[in-house]
Amino acid sequence: MRIGMILDKTFPPDPRVENEAISLIKKGHEVFLFCLKYHKNEGDILINGIQVKRYQSNKLEYKLSALAYTFPFYTVIMSNKIVRFLKKYHIEAIHIHDMRIAEAVFKANKSLKLPTVLDLHDNMPEIMKLYSHLQKFPGKQLISPKKWKQKEEEFINKATKIITVSQEFIEEVIGRTKIARNKIVLVPNTVHQSFYKDAITDHSIVESYKNYFVILYLGDTGLRRGLQTAIESLVILREKIVNVKLVIVGISATDPILKQHVIDLKLEKQVDFQGWQDVSLFPSYIVASAVCISPLHRNIQHDVAYANKLFQYMSFGKPVLVSDAIAQKNLIEKTNSGLVHLEKDAKDFADKVLQLYTNPALRDSLGSKGKQFVEEEFCWEKTSEKLIALYENLIK
Repeated sequence: MRIGMILDKTFPPDPRVENEAISLIKKGHEVFLFCLKYHKNEGDILINGIQVKRYQSNKLEYKLSALAYTFPFYTVIMSNKIVRFLKKYHIEAIHIHDMRIAEAVFKANKSLKLPTVLDLHDNMPEIMKLYSHLQKFPGKQLISPKKWKQKEEEFINKATKIITVSQEFIEEVIGRTKIARNKIVLVPNTVHQSFYKDAITDHSIVESYKNYFVILYLGDTGLRRGLQTAIESLVILREKIVNVKLVIVGISATDPILKQHVIDLKLEKQVDFQGWQDVSLFPSYIVASAVCISPLHRNIQHDVAYANKLFQYMSFGKPVLVSDAIAQKNLIEKTNSGLVHLEKDAKDFADKVLQLYTNPALRDSLGSKGKQFVEEEFCWEKTSEKLIALYENLIK
């Protein structure tokens, strides 16, 4: 089958898009990826078998994408490009990556009537409520998360099949839209076996932290990720663990707030901001750590999704400490691979870290169970099977 994946940004990188495309290609499908480019000298390219087709965009179109469900301009512009893409490459099924571009795809597909798979990476209408530019003029007046939620429900009903990233997300979608359970498929974000089997350790990173009890965070450092809780816990922890070190590998626009928080609490010796590092270095930071964390704030999005970092941590046999956001809480309790703290509660966070610090055997036990879970059930090679089955049934 000739599958047309639709992405409303540049490519690469996008690990989920790449993982899905490669898995489908290995099963004999052809995958053509519609994506955008902002430089004229960027051409079409073949990446790991993915036939990447880049369509010219610009800053105005990028800004209009935020207003996709306020004004029709973005949908009209994109649908014209998508029609050309679908026809030129004789696409037989459409795979839509997230909802921002979904209306443009359905508009382009109106006459072609190709089967559509809507891949919801996130609960976008709920995430939008947390964006700073939607809290003030003019974003607050121009962009309506309520309208986006209505559109999302419309697209869920229009699509042939839906993909989501957690069982909790599936239950939320079914409860809200009343779609048939067999219309929606779970394809979570998990790690390839190669992430932990073929990892090359950077010994300089491991060596630099060998004398510390490292609490590690990987990924987006936006405030809703809960790092303020981890930072505040260090006021308690440094009195109990003299060599404690919070290592943060990631970046966001709100990093100055986190860094100022560290200064205000006089924790400069206890916190390392490493900035964004290449994914190839993630294993080295994980190996150097004692405890790995995901202290998410609770909200509708975080309650129905868990981050890929959890499986990266677990694949190296590290115990995890997560907030009580429902999806990740359920995952950790089900697999017995870590501990759960109350969201935004620095004292409870510190108490859980101390439990792990004082009990190395507990750390080893939780870590080994997480590693076993990833190896036997939750690596990409296992979880992608439902994606493959979806397309096999789509053909039939």
